[in-house]
Amino acid sequence: MAATGTKSVLFVCLGNICRSPIAEAVFRKMATDAGVVDKWRIDSAATSNYEIGSPPDHRGQACMKSHDVPMQHVARKVTNDDFMSFEYILGMDESNMSELNRRAKLAKTSPAKLELLGSFDPQKQLIIKDPYYGSDEDFEKVYQQCVRCCKAFLEKNS
Repeated sequence: MAATGTKSVLFVCLGNICRSPIAEAVFRKMATDAGVVDKWRIDSAATSNYEIGSPPDHRGQACMKSHDVPMQHVARKVTNDDFMSFEYILGMDESNMSELNRRAKLAKTSPAKLELLGSFDPQKQLIIKDPYYGSDEDFEKVYQQCVRCCKAFLEKNS
């Protein structure tokens, strides 16, 4: 688990270049603005090997820039240690959750709480759809969902 007095959250999607780095950046900015970022360990990761070492998708970066949300990330894959060291692991869709649940069983005694990030959405949109094959508007939709979900998640865990 994270250090005493520190909470931790890992956002997860398929490649860790679209949805999860957006969620990570949004949550980090919210925690910073709320003056609690030093109480959190915040990261994001992928369920696949596809994009390891890549920066976030340029459309996601442009979206974050347009909302003045700093974004710095290099894609990485979820590790077995993540299941032991993060309090919350939040996936974006059913496929992510299926893989996370499978991996958690392999980690055996995973104390991490595995949930859909969308389960915190006040608008009840459970799934955050992958914008990779979409348009700039799809990235904006992901951003807006992440804002709603991260706000509710932070409020619940403050």
